[in-house]
Amino acid sequence: MIYGCQPYDYEDGTLVFVSPGQIYGIDSKGVAIKPSGYGLLFHPDLIAGTSLARSIKDYTFFSYEVNEALHLSKKERKTIFDCLEKIAAETDQNIDKHSKRLIVSNIEVLLNYCMRFYDRQFITRSNVNKDILVRFENLINDYFQSNKGQDLGLPSVTWCAEQLYLSPNYFGDLIKKETGNTAMDYIQSRLIEEAKLRMFDASKSINDISFQLGFKYQQHFTRLFKQKTGTTPNEYRSLN
Repeated sequence: MIYGCQPYDYEDGTLVFVSPGQIYGIDSKGVAIKPSGYGLLFHPDLIAGTSLARSIKDYTFFSYEVNEALHLSKKERKTIFDCLEKIAAETDQNIDKHSKRLIVSNIEVLLNYCMRFYDRQFITRSNVNKDILVRFENLINDYFQSNKGQDLGLPSVTWCAEQLYLSPNYFGDLIKKETGNTAMDYIQSRLIEEAKLRMFDASKSINDISFQLGFKYQQHFTRLFKQKTGTTPNEYRSLN
C-alpha cells in the first residue's frame, strides 16, 4: 500500500485513517490482486452542525502516516466490526429523522474506540517509542552542537518529525504519551538548558547566544528564558 511517498506492508487487522485530500493506493508490483477489507467513508456535510464536527480535529490519527497505522487485537477488531455493523444497519434501512444522529453517533463511538486502541498501542510499543525518544534527544543535541540554528532558526516540531520520518501529529502524540509534555515543551526545555551552558562562556554576549540558538530577535529569547526560569538571561549570568 502506497500512502504519500511511503510504502506500507498492509496486514490483517490494520486500520488506516484517511482525511480529505490525502492520496493513497495499492502497488501490487504488477501482480493482479484484489485487496479486501472494510471501509467507512463519509462526507463532511454528514457531520456538519454535530458535536463530532466540533471535535473531529481532536482525532489526530487522521494526519498520521500509513506506517503509523493502528494494529488491532482480535478483541479490538470485534469492537470495530460491531460499530461498523451498527452504522451499516442504519444506512440499509429507510431514512427517518433519527438516521443522521444515530449514524454520526456511531461514527463518533468508533473513533473514540480508536483513540483508546491507539493509547494501548503507544504503551505496547514502548520499546519502539523509547528508541524514538533517544533519536529525538540525539537530533536536538546535534542541532545545537552543529549550530544549525544560525541557518535554520529554532528547531520546530514539524522539522524534528520529518527527520525522524514521522508525521507531526503522531510524533507529537507519542512524545506527549511518553514524557507527559508536548514536543514543543521538550524542545524549549532543551533550548534553555543549552542556553544556560553557553552563558558560562563570558566571551559570548546574550545576543550572540540567542542568535546561535536560532532566535531572530534577542527579546524573544529573553522572554522565553524568563518564562522557563523566572529570571532574565542577564540575571541568570550574574547569579552564576
